[in-house]
Amino acid sequence: MEQTITQYESIIKKCEDIFAKKLKDYGTSWRILRISSVTDQIFIKAQRIRSIDQKGTQKIKEDISNEYIGIINYSIIGLIQLELEVAEHAEDLSFSTAMGLFSQYSNQAKQLMSDKNHDYGEAWKKMRISSLTDLILQKLLRVKQIENNKGETLISEGIDANYLDMINYAVFALIKTK
Repeated sequence: MEQTITQYESIIKKCEDIFAKKLKDYGTSWRILRISSVTDQIFIKAQRIRSIDQKGTQKIKEDISNEYIGIINYSIIGLIQLELEVAEHAEDLSFSTAMGLFSQYSNQAKQLMSDKNHDYGEAWKKMRISSLTDLILQKLLRVKQIENNKGETLISEGIDANYLDMINYAVFALIKTK
């Protein structure tokens, strides 16, 4: 389990570095995105991974690991948007506040991973990367249904829990690709 935490932290650090650089380049332009738009951004990335996997080839020579990183970062953006709600103007969040929220949610995801890893005995290590991608897509379909239900669930976890799971599945996929 210690090795998993070290690998997990290394991947989140890379995601955080990319998040910070894009924050410097673009500011918090993502603050105007509604949750449904964040969900669709994640869907596009997961669908590209699955499409390339099924076809066995790709025409755009971008490493699919970048798509998993995008899934992680957009999932964190989604969690931030759930907390703060959509902004009318992108400039409402400072760099340091945005980075603090990134850390808050990446730490929350890591704690969830650690707790589930304890209970499931690191079962993810025996899973295929394609299954992790499929689980991300399944979580996205669940989120879309919850969005269609105006955020209401009768018995199921909410959007936030699904975003946290997507972060963890994407981290596991990146660990397995190394």
